[in-house]
Amino acid sequence: MTDITRSHSPIVSGFFHWGTFWLLLATIAAGMFYWNGISELLEAWQLPEYSHGPLIPVLSALLFLRQLKTVPVNHGPVHDRWPGIVLLVIAVALGAAGRLLEIHDIVAYGLILWVGAILLISFGWDTGKHFWPPVVHLVYMLPLPGALYYGLSTYLQGVSSELGVFFLQLIHVPVFLEGNIIDLGVYKLQVAEACSGLRYLFPILSFSYIFAVLYQGPMWHKALLLVSAAPITVFMNSVRIAIAGYIVNHYGLDWVEGFTHFFEGWVIFIACVLILFALAWVLVLLRRDKVGLIEALDLETEGLGTQARRIGLVQPSKAMLTAALLVGCLAMAWKAVPEREAIVVEREPFTLFPSSVGDWRALRHGSFDPEIERALAANDYLLANLSQPGVDEPVELFIAWYKDQSRGGVHSPEVCLPGAGWEIAALDPIEAVDETTGQSFTLNRAIIQKGVNRQLVYYWYEQQGKRTSSMFGAKLHLLLGKLANGRNDSAIVRLTTRMGAGEPVAAAEARLQDSMQDVLVKLPRFVPGI
Repeated sequence: MTDITRSHSPIVSGFFHWGTFWLLLATIAAGMFYWNGISELLEAWQLPEYSHGPLIPVLSALLFLRQLKTVPVNHGPVHDRWPGIVLLVIAVALGAAGRLLEIHDIVAYGLILWVGAILLISFGWDTGKHFWPPVVHLVYMLPLPGALYYGLSTYLQGVSSELGVFFLQLIHVPVFLEGNIIDLGVYKLQVAEACSGLRYLFPILSFSYIFAVLYQGPMWHKALLLVSAAPITVFMNSVRIAIAGYIVNHYGLDWVEGFTHFFEGWVIFIACVLILFALAWVLVLLRRDKVGLIEALDLETEGLGTQARRIGLVQPSKAMLTAALLVGCLAMAWKAVPEREAIVVEREPFTLFPSSVGDWRALRHGSFDPEIERALAANDYLLANLSQPGVDEPVELFIAWYKDQSRGGVHSPEVCLPGAGWEIAALDPIEAVDETTGQSFTLNRAIIQKGVNRQLVYYWYEQQGKRTSSMFGAKLHLLLGKLANGRNDSAIVRLTTRMGAGEPVAAAEARLQDSMQDVLVKLPRFVPGI
């Protein structure tokens, strides 16, 4: 777009003029429109895993100013601002979708696109497109979706624990790993505690990104520095586990408590950073130009203040005016609309679950440990044994109901079962039929084993009358349900039965099929459909 004619007299001569005025107005409007996403970030940054978050915008700004030093000042008109407007529309649409669905993470994603749009509007496409590194770096301030974070952290904890146990076995320290317990004989270390050093994975990923951007060398060197962050973090945490095991074996429990607290914090981070520097040094040695590590890492910071003052050179333009008015009007319009409250459905609590389900007798187990309940984060849950005269093995019934899934996620058994020491030998979606309604649906059928013990598992997700075997399908139904009727509730149902020695799978399957049909009859009272 063309610039607004300069016949307008500046509001204040010098730094503050129509260009900076519209930029300031656009920034304030974005702060209002994306506030739900910003507040979500502020809340996430209080967690140890994301405590590095406040530094990310600062570091991105420094990366931008360093890059701006290579861009000459343009006093002429800028004609290629329209890609910025296109990106702005996408950013606004994403933010609006997040606010409409009340998924604040999506609003935060839109905020990052808004930053990219403002750069394209300010500099034009030809110049602004080169500022993608600092914009992409902002991704590291975002919290991962709950289900993805839980699955990723559990997987990395498993890898780190296996590697730590391997190191202990190399130095002849007796150790046994079962699920989320590292058994050192006189001392049992929880995997979550043993792998607390992994909480620094995200700041290390951010550091490796900056490292790769600053490194002056071949692209494959940059790529190697970038992707090495996760393996280095897992390796260092495995070393931490091995050292803890060695201390227990040779010096006793009194020493290991102090060690685990000392070696779980920034010591892991600093050690990983030093390994990154060592890796960069090795890469520099392999280069033919024989530069030093300091020369290879462009750490020049001189003149950044001068570059920051270039904000006063922002030209007034119709594109920047559009950005300010569009986002500002949307923010004010959204404020005027009454907030839509989530629909609270009428349901019976699981405490009223009947003691008999068809031909099966239901005996409640009671409650989980407080630690498990916190991890489960369900508003209501049921854990019961279903037994039947003449049937040797009972069926365990587990149902977890969530009042509001917009700010969390169901923990998939694919993640929870390995954490309890079970190996998933087979996992497949199968078709099932609710004989009461005649409707078919898909559920997950898994065979799990721990040593000689084997179990058959059925589980599926209940999304307001929709049943699916896919967690992502459940998320899609959640979004559609939120749009259609304002509901956020969700549930997961799991049926498990032990397979006796030599018992065919078909016999266990018959137990689950029979009990499932009886449970489906009672389920709508406690997990309402549409």
